[in-house]
Amino acid sequence: MRMFYDKDVSMDALKGKKVAILGYGSQGHAHAQNLRDSGVDVVVGLHDGSKSAARAKEDGFEVLSVADATKAGDVVMCLLPDEVQRIVYAESIKDNLKEGQTLAFAHGFNIHFGYITPPEYVDVIMVAPKGPGHLVRSVYKEGSGVPDLFAVYQNYTGKAEETVLAYAKGIGGTRAGVLETTFKEETETDLFGEQAVLCGGCEELIKAGFETLVDAGYQPEIAYFECLHEMKLIVDLMYEGGLERMNYSVSETAEYGGYVSGKKVIGEASKAAMKEVLADIQSGKFAKDFIAESESGCKKFHAMREEQYSSQISETGRQLRSMMTFLKK
Repeated sequence: MRMFYDKDVSMDALKGKKVAILGYGSQGHAHAQNLRDSGVDVVVGLHDGSKSAARAKEDGFEVLSVADATKAGDVVMCLLPDEVQRIVYAESIKDNLKEGQTLAFAHGFNIHFGYITPPEYVDVIMVAPKGPGHLVRSVYKEGSGVPDLFAVYQNYTGKAEETVLAYAKGIGGTRAGVLETTFKEETETDLFGEQAVLCGGCEELIKAGFETLVDAGYQPEIAYFECLHEMKLIVDLMYEGGLERMNYSVSETAEYGGYVSGKKVIGEASKAAMKEVLADIQSGKFAKDFIAESESGCKKFHAMREEQYSSQISETGRQLRSMMTFLKK
């Protein structure tokens, strides 16, 4: 493991350089503003008609087309959605890259699965904050940072590592620590974590618990509190101090119940299913399915979203959250 902190990294690699941030969404606005506050010259690249253009201009950035931003940047950071990156790359980025430029990403999806094949005459790097963009920005302003992963995929100039570390420092990552990885490792573990645990696995566990209680005759409102609402309280404890802090903070009854019942719910069958999920990610099957869904107009995706949002747990949650005045801040 190689971990780097502020004291280990110089910003010299970005001195006198211009960074083009393509996209001004969750990560884009945070990267652009943090880099600027770190003394880096930043320009924002957006497609014609982008809803983010007005916001970027209000924040004081020069906004160019993606093609012109690519031409202008010494470092070109692509922070567009995974499903559109390959399209924008082919239309506006590929033919505007110059020898010695750095092409950067915050997720390895398109490079690792071969949807983007960069020319051999540019450096290719990745800086992946382990947190959403609003957090990357807010903790930077507080003087702290979100841990980052970094990787070098292609080192044409021989200076790619200095550039990637300087970029990570510029967005505040080295304040917390940046860890070396590869495009392959970051992509596959990120997709697995999202699908098996953080989004897919967690969502289905919550819904299964809710439905089990409701089917047994308990009030849906009580089931919502027990299986969804309190999840944040538990996750916050784990975030602060791992599993040990969580167990220290809950009752002995809860801790003992977790030990004896957790493995009944998440056992060998669940692990076998996780291995299938990981295999689909590693083989590229998930990526192909996702891209195909995007190209077909996302009908299945939108249908699944609608089914989830119209479910009993979602309707119950909307009703209960309307009563929680502390959420309206």
